[in-house]
Amino acid sequence: MLSSGFCCMGNSFKRHFALYIRAALVIMLFSLLSGCHSGVIDPTGLVARAERKLLFDALLLMLIIVVPVILMSFIFAYKYRSGRGGKYSPNWSHNNLLESICWGVPCVIIVILSVWAWRSAHVYDPYRPLDVPGKPLTIQAVSLRWKWLFIYPEQNIATVNYVEMPLHRQVVFEITSDAPMNGLFIPQLASQIYSMGGMRTKLHVVAGKEGVFDGFSSNFSGDGFADMYFKAHVVSGHEFNSWVDTVKNKNRMLTIDEYTKLAEPSSKTPVAMYSSVYPKLFNKIMMQFMMPNQEFYDRKSAVVPLGV
Repeated sequence: MLSSGFCCMGNSFKRHFALYIRAALVIMLFSLLSGCHSGVIDPTGLVARAERKLLFDALLLMLIIVVPVILMSFIFAYKYRSGRGGKYSPNWSHNNLLESICWGVPCVIIVILSVWAWRSAHVYDPYRPLDVPGKPLTIQAVSLRWKWLFIYPEQNIATVNYVEMPLHRQVVFEITSDAPMNGLFIPQLASQIYSMGGMRTKLHVVAGKEGVFDGFSSNFSGDGFADMYFKAHVVSGHEFNSWVDTVKNKNRMLTIDEYTKLAEPSSKTPVAMYSSVYPKLFNKIMMQFMMPNQEFYDRKSAVVPLGV
C-alpha cells in the first residue's frame, strides 16, 4: 500500500513537472514576442544588429550551464526525496570528474564570453567610425531639461525632440549636456552613450531600414525624465535633402535669446524646427562649463556679451 502511494506521488509529480515546463516555455515565448516590434530585440541599425547577435549568442552559451542546473535541481529533488530509499554515503567528499565538469565548463564559457565582449567592444566602440563608405552626417545632440536639441552644423538647421537621418548613411552624433547627466539611446539603431556637461561624447549610427524609431534618455535626470523622449525618422537620401530644404524655409532662427528660453526646464515639449542656428552654438554650450568666464549667457540675468 505504501509503495502504491509513492507510485501515485511519482506520477503526480511528473504531471505537475510537465505542466510547469510548458507554462515556463509559454511565458518565455510571450516575453520574447512582446518586444518584437521595438527595442533591442528588433534592431534595424548596423550596431544594434551586432548587439542583438552578441546578446543571443551569450544567452545560448550561458544556457549550457543554466539548463542542466535547473533540470538537475528537479531531478535530484525527485530522486532523493524522503522515503525514496537509496545508498547513504555520509563520508563521500570528492570526485575528480565532477569537480572538473563543475569548474571546467564555466571557466571555458567565461573565457569565450570575455573574448566576444573584448572584440565587440573594440569593433563597435561608439567613438570608432563604422566601416561604411561615404561621407558621414554630423548631428550635434544637446540634452536639456527635459528635452533634446539636435543641431545639423553642415545644414545649419536644428530640431527639438525630433531627429531625421538618411538611410544607409553613417551618422555621427556629437553629444553634450546643458543639464544634469543624461544618456542618448535609440534602441533599434545603436547603443546608448552618456551626455555630460563640458564634455563631447560620440555615437556612430547606420540605419538599415526606413521608419520612425523611439529615442529617449536612458539616465534619470529629474522630474521630467519620463517625458524626455524623441522620434528618430529614417528616410531615403532624397527625402532627407527635401526635408532639410523644408526646414530652411520655416524662417525661425535659433538665436542666443531663443536658446536661453529653450534651455529653461520644461517637459512634454512639442517638436520644433529652426531654419538657422547661431554660429558654433554647440561648442559654446559645451565650453561654458570649461571656461565659465567666457560663457555666452547668464541664466539669472539678461544675455551677456559673447566672450568667444
